[in-house]
Amino acid sequence: MRQRSMNTDWIATARTLSEALPYLQRYTGAIVVVKFGGNAMGDDTAMAEFARDIVLMRQVGVNPVVVHGGGPMINDMLARLNIKSEFVRGKRVTDKATIEVVEMVLSGAVNSRIVQAIMEQDGRAVGLSGKDDELMVCEPDDPELGFVGKPVQMNPQVLHDMFAAGIIPVVAPIGTGPDGRGTYNVNGDTAAGAIAGALKADRLLLLTDVSGVKDAEGRVVTELKPEEVVRMTEDGIISGGMIPKTETALKAIYDGVRGVVIIDGRVPNACLLELFTEHGSGSLIRASNLPPRAR
Repeated sequence: MRQRSMNTDWIATARTLSEALPYLQRYTGAIVVVKFGGNAMGDDTAMAEFARDIVLMRQVGVNPVVVHGGGPMINDMLARLNIKSEFVRGKRVTDKATIEVVEMVLSGAVNSRIVQAIMEQDGRAVGLSGKDDELMVCEPDDPELGFVGKPVQMNPQVLHDMFAAGIIPVVAPIGTGPDGRGTYNVNGDTAAGAIAGALKADRLLLLTDVSGVKDAEGRVVTELKPEEVVRMTEDGIISGGMIPKTETALKAIYDGVRGVVIIDGRVPNACLLELFTEHGSGSLIRASNLPPRAR
């Protein structure tokens, strides 16, 4: 007869699973858009862990959409091809040669790597870009930047079709122009926000390499209202690279997303901590008219 003594770690794991029940019930059928990027994309272990979390989300009834970036990979390929980049006000000018590389890297190598990682965790995933089925129609963001686009029209039906089939969409932030012509490079956070808004997602999770929005004393703020974000930006408390992320969050909320969370993607299982635990993870921004409730 085999005997097994109860381990305190096993008991803690069982308690955690039990305490997750109301959150599992709360997110059943919910749409959650996850912007994946940063250091985790270049680390095989972190990639596998992220993929496992996404598959778990789908397994418990969540409809996840992964939107990814890939700036470092684009930089590497441009350097290998000896294509020089010009910048205007700190933003890369995307000419015809550059947009071809951007599409090749994002829709090809990066997208397929994430799809493969999800499939290795026994999930079902399909890669696409914003050009497919005119998911994301764009217009030039700034004529000086060339083929850098901002989404002006969304067609999320292809994503709903994938949800119905039990498939996890993995979206490269490449858009098409009006009438399905042209190719535009879209900022990853901007693309994720536009997709979340079009889907009226329950949550948009922006994975970053920082711990969240910080107050004047440098402490992470766990929950903010849109008007607080605006005030903190005007006061210079929110600054630098956090500004475009909070701008994306505000637009997504105005477009109908229930909540946006800026999360430190370096934390193991960050998405699961946010969705399925009481304390959450990172900084939650949501509309003022929503009643207070557990995260």
